[in-house]
Amino acid sequence: MSVLACQPATTRRSPADQVGILDAYRDFCARLTRGADAIGLRLRLAEAFLATHPDLTVWMARPLDARLADLRRFGTWPLICFAVVTGRLRCDADLLMARRLGGLGRLAEDEYGSEFTLLRQAASRLSWGPQFTEQVIRQAVVTVIAFTGRPPAALTLADLDALDAAIEASPRLDAVARHTRHKQLHGVRELFYEARISHTPAPSRRVSTSNATKLANAVAAPEILRTMTAYLDTRSAQLRPGSIAGITNDLACFGEFLTAHHPEITRLVDLTRAHIEAFSIFARTRPQRGHRVNTRTIGASAAAHTMITLRCFLDDITSWNWADAPTRRLVFASDIPRQPRPLPRALSTDIDTALMTAVGQHPDPFIRHGLTIIRGTGLRIGELLDLELDCVIDYATTGSWLRVPLGKLATERAVPLDAIDALAHHRGPQRALPHPRYDRDADFLFAEGGRRVTSARLRRGLREAAETAGLTGTDGTPLKVVPHQLRHTYATTLVNAGMSLPALMALLGHQTPEMTLRYATLASPTLRTDYDTAMGKMRRQFTLTPATRPVAPDSVTWLHSEMLKTRVAHGYCSREPAAEACPYANICENCDSYVPSAEFAPILRAQLADVEALRDDATERGWNSETARHTRVAESLTTHLRAIDPHPST
Repeated sequence: MSVLACQPATTRRSPADQVGILDAYRDFCARLTRGADAIGLRLRLAEAFLATHPDLTVWMARPLDARLADLRRFGTWPLICFAVVTGRLRCDADLLMARRLGGLGRLAEDEYGSEFTLLRQAASRLSWGPQFTEQVIRQAVVTVIAFTGRPPAALTLADLDALDAAIEASPRLDAVARHTRHKQLHGVRELFYEARISHTPAPSRRVSTSNATKLANAVAAPEILRTMTAYLDTRSAQLRPGSIAGITNDLACFGEFLTAHHPEITRLVDLTRAHIEAFSIFARTRPQRGHRVNTRTIGASAAAHTMITLRCFLDDITSWNWADAPTRRLVFASDIPRQPRPLPRALSTDIDTALMTAVGQHPDPFIRHGLTIIRGTGLRIGELLDLELDCVIDYATTGSWLRVPLGKLATERAVPLDAIDALAHHRGPQRALPHPRYDRDADFLFAEGGRRVTSARLRRGLREAAETAGLTGTDGTPLKVVPHQLRHTYATTLVNAGMSLPALMALLGHQTPEMTLRYATLASPTLRTDYDTAMGKMRRQFTLTPATRPVAPDSVTWLHSEMLKTRVAHGYCSREPAAEACPYANICENCDSYVPSAEFAPILRAQLADVEALRDDATERGWNSETARHTRVAESLTTHLRAIDPHPST
């Protein structure tokens, strides 16, 4: 039961109940703080009107122009407002769209005072301005009450949908007025959710096309459409909605190709290799698809993704023994265009400084704090917008950390963070919103006015900051910067400061070392050497996988977590470099009681090789105490190996 539904309910009458309306109207007028002449005039006009139209329900069914003429002639709009608010009458959409509501709003708020108070409190939590609050409450909410004949607590989403449809169909509204009415009614949905009248959040005002509609609009052959739809239904059990939407777009592209260039193909079983070869050319040269019509050619990654999706689709339905599957494989790994491997687009130091200074002065706190968090933590923009109010974890010994929710790669991690209390305070109390991926409500940190902050808002804010800073490209046009470049800049800055690749991999939430190694391809000669060394170690451990599978190493023993690169007997030391060398590390190898055995000679030789490599690495980094410790361990291991075999074979 909603909060408003718990309020004392006013006794409602059937709209057809006109018994005693004049007597009730007399009692109502007697309570008004008006002069006797004004009240007498109201009653005389009401009596004359009811003498001509004794049944208001019948009068409401008259043509609109006739009703408007009656209202002008008799001046009985106050009587109609009284009948509506007391539940004796319902107004149709034509009358509500054709005239100003006038005193109906004041009368409704007087009748349902406690309910309107809760609505105004909800509007305050949504941080609405006074003008929009009055438009939604005094006009839109009152319109719904008049349209349905029910109090606010009894209204449903179906009532709002019916009024939305009536607004869309009304010939009395032009395009501007229609847009304004829809916007106000959308505000009612947001208000009802915040006030707990409704338990369904207001949907996005942007109309999105469903996956089924996209396929139906693109694929002309019924059998091909049936197979693709069934494939999406099957894959939706394993993949996220965003992945299903991507597959839908790619299959729709293939359907558009067949419809336009090969309408004779009505079943997938009729496909030949020639069709795939023609489509591979089409996929690389076609214009972009989407709600924005443009003539730009599709990007290389999108073309490759389309071919990968088609390959998986045809291979899957073949392995599943579907009746419409091709009789042989038609798409091969060689059909997948090679993907470009651009370096991270980090900002130079001067541009980074100027840009973040402008960001820090942006008037929008969500833009100001959001972009600062991305720059200071390396979050992806989707991860940022999914943060909840309890995302900050306080570890007494290491300070505050930001718990990053499951994002693009379905991984969760923590990154260091300064306090974000200012943003939480600006956000204020709001009702939790349904999480897009889980069956629960979430108090999103980036939420305002009952809506989640969009990525477009942050992108626009970053462009505005670049313009404020006066940043331009080589051609003099405004510099194009996107939020993901702040993530690249964060990672590149850490690499330049000497952070190890395992630490960077953990902070960025990468699943494979190959993703992190891109950040080590830098201009610094020292770091370039480190990168080449790391690549030499890592590439030997990469396995070859099909184009549709991610590349992942079999085992990367030195990339476990953020740690000092120090190997000990059964793991790695996590001691911070600033704490200098640990006096207990490799204590067994340096102990006088340590007695090696010949069967452990291969392990000791491998450990000696690791220690020597780590000693060289520590020397390059300037970690003198670590260099000295590794040197002592190497000498001790060499002594032990000589004791086992004084004459080792070469």
